[in-house]
Amino acid sequence: MTRTASLSRSTSESTVELQLDLDGTGRSSIDTSVPFYDHMLTAFAKHSLTDLTVRASGDTDIDAHHTVEDVAIVLGQAIRQALGDKAGISRYGDALVPLDEALAQAVVDISGRPYLVHSGEPAGFEHHLIGGHFTGSLVRHTFEALSFQAGLTVHVRVLGGRDPHHIAEAEYKAFARAFRQAKSLDPLVEGVPSTKGAL
Repeated sequence: MTRTASLSRSTSESTVELQLDLDGTGRSSIDTSVPFYDHMLTAFAKHSLTDLTVRASGDTDIDAHHTVEDVAIVLGQAIRQALGDKAGISRYGDALVPLDEALAQAVVDISGRPYLVHSGEPAGFEHHLIGGHFTGSLVRHTFEALSFQAGLTVHVRVLGGRDPHHIAEAEYKAFARAFRQAKSLDPLVEGVPSTKGAL
């Protein structure tokens, strides 16, 4: 079984081309024209063991928001496509990840029911410019777009942290590690891990 996807999306605001392999080793080649986002997607690929290639451009002269959101949309759609019928997956994943003083927890359920619970970022985090171009509000926004497009139930909690870069990176890495567990193939699972018979 090959769990791969190759998708593209083009609007008046951005152009995105993306390829992924859920059974990779974490290799990545990322160029979204938003450097901090490239850093986060590289971390996601590495820690989820997903091979990921992204090429994106957009109206970042106006704001990074459009390009960042559209990449998250395509990434979510690619994950959903690559998962296929979800037969044999572990389904659930949970990770607690530190980055120096920051600590984040993520729980992922490949449920087919899109839902995001996101909490704990310190007051003002959403307004902070990380690297001078990526606002803290985009962290939640990317998880929201990705979760809804991929059909994931995701809980992300920031348990501590002071530096906005560290907080954001801990969140992305925690999500990556939880997703790695959830997408993994379990030899003991027969068919789809749901009493309904479908996810």
